[in-house]
Amino acid sequence: MRPVVHPPAGRARAPRAGGGSPTRVLLALLGALLLLATAAPARAASGYRYWSFWRGADGGAWMYQQQGPAIAVPPDGAVDGWRFAVSPDGGQEAAKPRAQARFDEICAGTPAQDGHKRVAVLLDFGTAEDAGSSAAQPPEQRTACASVAPRASSAEVLAAVAPPLRYDTNSLLCAIAGYPKAGCAEQLGAAAARPDSTAKAGPQTGGDSDSDPNIGLVAGGALVAVLAGGAVWQARRRNP
Repeated sequence: MRPVVHPPAGRARAPRAGGGSPTRVLLALLGALLLLATAAPARAASGYRYWSFWRGADGGAWMYQQQGPAIAVPPDGAVDGWRFAVSPDGGQEAAKPRAQARFDEICAGTPAQDGHKRVAVLLDFGTAEDAGSSAAQPPEQRTACASVAPRASSAEVLAAVAPPLRYDTNSLLCAIAGYPKAGCAEQLGAAAARPDSTAKAGPQTGGDSDSDPNIGLVAGGALVAVLAGGAVWQARRRNP
């Protein structure tokens, strides 16, 4: 009869064929879940229908205005440009006014006055495509020259030459010269369908994330299930 040989104390048993420690299996599954979450296709970025704000530059060009109209204070001889269009979430990629910024042409018929500054304003109401099928035909482009107090903001300049203005509860400019009649910075595309339209982030406050939040919920739920299964498996191995 052959003697039974026990392994020396402290030496781990060799793993079973095709098996692995619970920790390694959990880490592998977790890595796979994270890979699926990050590799999932993101939703296409949706544009917004809104008035973008521009400042005239040399040669009649336009520069995107980084400050809001209530904060920006244009100097004498400046040109404020506004364009209503479907654009990305703000920034240089927004649709520019289609006419050039020409102060001398716009304010040629408005004489300078002591104690006042002159600011040229160009309003581009956009195209029928920008307006959308449910909106009225957009007005033609127009210009105006405002003669206002030296410290007047761009919002005050606009109010002087293009009333009525319409703002939302977050002070986002929704309409100039009454256009459009309704709506304010609506987001286009599938992401626009929301239960509460007043809670959306407008073009000047940041848009939605391009990633789908449901992916994180699915991955998190799957991870919980994996961890629970791993705990049961490990408990069974310890208590055969």
